[in-house]
Amino acid sequence: MELRHLRTFITLAEVLNFSEASRMMCLTQSTISQQIKALEQEVGSRLFIRDSHSVTLTEYGEALLPYARKTVADADECCQRMLDLRNVLTGNLNIGVTYSFSPILTETIFTFMKRFPGVKLNICYKPMAELMEMLRRREVDFVHAFKPTAPMADIESHTLFQNYLAAIVNNSHPVAKKENVGLDELSRYQLALPSIGLQARNYLEKIRERYPCDLDIRIELNDPNILLELIRHSNLVTVLAEASVHNQQGVTAVPLRIPENEMTGCVHTLVGSYHKKSTCEFVRLLSESLAVKERANAWL
Repeated sequence: MELRHLRTFITLAEVLNFSEASRMMCLTQSTISQQIKALEQEVGSRLFIRDSHSVTLTEYGEALLPYARKTVADADECCQRMLDLRNVLTGNLNIGVTYSFSPILTETIFTFMKRFPGVKLNICYKPMAELMEMLRRREVDFVHAFKPTAPMADIESHTLFQNYLAAIVNNSHPVAKKENVGLDELSRYQLALPSIGLQARNYLEKIRERYPCDLDIRIELNDPNILLELIRHSNLVTVLAEASVHNQQGVTAVPLRIPENEMTGCVHTLVGSYHKKSTCEFVRLLSESLAVKERANAWL
């Protein structure tokens, strides 16, 4: 069973579209068809149902997919271990990042690129739930995100710093002058909040379960950058992790005055997984970055 056939099978199984798989793999559709046919002959079963309108996995295809992913991941890990034994930092480093972590990652990205020019960085920004699924499928090497509200048995969370939820307002907003703000005070203002599913919103909703309050939510957005632009140019208030506004101009983060207002910034990896040298170097640089040290020192 050839690895290239398994890689083609995995890609087609994920996109269920021959032309899209062709584009992603830089192969012709006929080449993809030939490789899938060869794999089907080898396993003795059809893996896809194809008609003029759609492509779907058969029962055999569904059964093969997790084994194919593991086989390809194990082969890639084997190659990476050999490179690491030779102390050569090359290849790809695939990083999953939640939107809240985006501002504090920039410094480390540039430092890493200068020190390790042989490593290509592939950085994916998504909500935490999607990133954890990508981590389980080994599509990313690690994830930068806050600690999940519920433990995940197959995920290891390595603490980087402590952070907190904050009301984010423009610099001229009345709230900007306060040392902290309670949920009852937020109810006096119109809010623009991150969408359900984003980590800051999930933390806020957990808090509201314990301390019910009515909030005037006028806008919900799944893009924190647009959210901050709205805040800069209006009297709207949002709630994000304080780390989300690192190096952001025109906005102020005011801590929420609530018990247990703590968010733990972490690096998440699969339990028992092999950590590339490039992973270890990136995490080391991140932990030594000014952005992380500022947050770590704030809690001392």
